[in-house]
Amino acid sequence: MTDAPHLLIAWHSRTGGSEALARAAAEGAGTAARLIAVADVTPDDLYAAAGYLFVGPENLAALSGAMKEMFDRSYYPCLGRIEGRPYATIICAGSDGENAQRQLDRIATGWRLKRVADPLIVNTAAQTPEAILAPKTIAPDRLAEARDLGAALAEGIAAGIF
Repeated sequence: MTDAPHLLIAWHSRTGGSEALARAAAEGAGTAARLIAVADVTPDDLYAAAGYLFVGPENLAALSGAMKEMFDRSYYPCLGRIEGRPYATIICAGSDGENAQRQLDRIATGWRLKRVADPLIVNTAAQTPEAILAPKTIAPDRLAEARDLGAALAEGIAAGIF
């Protein structure tokens, strides 16, 4: 990757759904994306990015613990240093996803990030313990939406639109 402005795609997944969506978005963004699991995201990664796509599951009506941990460890080091940068989100949920989305938006508001795309919430309809814990397969049309979102974010950053 070059030093050109890039899109950071920070993701967390336990059962593969969010990872598949993040990888599809990265495919759409091409070489303009850095795909990093949230456990490995540092404040320096956030400083270096021109924009963000946060991709994760909703667990118990909230962001996953790993996604929240990334925000917890990066929030204050980044506060006042990434204001105005574009962001978008993909939430992989068993039924709703709205609470995780609201929680993520509150964090982004604190950082003064600018939402540039509608939230993408992918409902897997997993409602039993077995279905919730099972590996997820994301429908091709939803993966295409993630690819398109990654491409749009990368293009917007490259063109200076955001």
